[in-house]
Amino acid sequence: MAVNEIGIAEARTEAEWRRALTPEQYRILREHGTERAGTSPLNHEKRAGTFVCAGCGQPLFASGTKFESGTGWPSFYAPLDGAVETQTDRSFFMTRTEVHCARCHGHLGHVFDDGPAPTGLRYCMNGGAMAFEPEG
Repeated sequence: MAVNEIGIAEARTEAEWRRALTPEQYRILREHGTERAGTSPLNHEKRAGTFVCAGCGQPLFASGTKFESGTGWPSFYAPLDGAVETQTDRSFFMTRTEVHCARCHGHLGHVFDDGPAPTGLRYCMNGGAMAFEPEG
């Protein structure tokens, strides 16, 4: 497996992903799963810091962009520059915009256009797909 300049594996086998992640993280990040609403401890995270990908450590969202959406999932109005990518998701008989990590392509959640200013977007993320790194 090739390793990039910052020590992140560019490609992992499914067996390597299974060893690196908890079963819940694997289900969300690699199988496009969704955690049950209200179950993530990250819903209540209020400290200053950065939300990162649980798969590869890519910084995803600054804590200052997190807001209470009332949906039961950690929500943000903007990702860090270059942190995420999106694609059309047509599962469950609807069309949504899927959000995944720009580095490891792990599934994070979906983005909707009903968020607050300044972007009007709501990045509705699975807490199991992320970890939190406090500032300092």
